[in-house]
Amino acid sequence: MAKIIFITGGARSGKSRLAESIAHNFGAPLCYIATGHAGDTEMAERIAAHRARRGDIWRTAEEPLELARTITIHDGQYSAILVDCVTLWITNLLLLHNDPGLVLKEVRDLANLFPGLKTHLILVSNEVGMGIVPENALARTFRDLAGEVNEILAEAADEVHVVFSGIPLRLK
Repeated sequence: MAKIIFITGGARSGKSRLAESIAHNFGAPLCYIATGHAGDTEMAERIAAHRARRGDIWRTAEEPLELARTITIHDGQYSAILVDCVTLWITNLLLLHNDPGLVLKEVRDLANLFPGLKTHLILVSNEVGMGIVPENALARTFRDLAGEVNEILAEAADEVHVVFSGIPLRLK
């Protein structure tokens, strides 16, 4: 039975490094599903840095929208699949559909896949609800949506970790 691991924390807290370390413990081959895309130079540099850090042991699949389908396609072919990150995925969905309810449906559909997976799955997501209340409606909608998404995925996961300042803490 596949283990589902959910990792959250703030930006640049060390979430991805922890996720990669956990994935390495499952052994090769490993699959990295990237939900972001290089819309500008700064994002392209971030993506390049992530790829360089991961090295050749990883196969990368880029999928900004159809995450459940992509996981299903790669299930059974790898020792572990790492999704980085859920937050970018829900951003992409919210901007495309402008409907938080539709995004939550996609997240629930993803969580419903977990019991049938053959491959260990590691999900990385940002914790965005620990700051000030955003000034504009879209940002408030996103903050609330991200919180709900994290709750759904954390509840469905076998393990949950939070990372603060590079220090991981296992919550579940």
